[in-house]
Amino acid sequence: MSPVSQRRFAAQFASEEPLLAATREARERGFSIDDVFTPYAVHGLDEAMGLAPSRLPWVCFGAGLTGLVSMLSFEIWTSAVSWRLNVGGKPFDSLPAFIPVAFEFTVLCAGLGSVAALLLRTKLWPGRAPAVLPGTTNDKFTLVVHARAESDETLRALFEHHGALACGPLQPDAPAPAAPPAIATVAP
Repeated sequence: MSPVSQRRFAAQFASEEPLLAATREARERGFSIDDVFTPYAVHGLDEAMGLAPSRLPWVCFGAGLTGLVSMLSFEIWTSAVSWRLNVGGKPFDSLPAFIPVAFEFTVLCAGLGSVAALLLRTKLWPGRAPAVLPGTTNDKFTLVVHARAESDETLRALFEHHGALACGPLQPDAPAPAAPPAIATVAP
């Protein structure tokens, strides 16, 4: 990527309605949305950003199916093959007895697989602190777009039109930043 395409422009909003409107308009004007930071999940934001449907349900299903098959296989192997015990005349491979444990292991594998997929996809390794803009995850909503050199004033006007509390270009990440990057405050 060239240095021009790595320039980012950010705007902070007080609520989700202006954030959604600014996101939709920025995308309609041809700007590439880098990311949106919110204190909680915002309904319709994925559609406003133009994101493809999530593949997480397939990851969860695959991990759960793997857990179900492996636990049923383990239970059948231990009860009917490796250590056969006659318990009250029941068959050795009594499937109804295996269902509760297999179900719990399915849920465990689906949950752990989903968390592992999240950590791998977002590159949030344990112990790694992400760079977050000040106040973003407490009570503000931040939209970050890729900016072209000639688009700063256009983006500033767009975000101010939608009621941005603050907007401005983000500084490129330093090798070891002492503080998260800041954005300029919009005068009232």
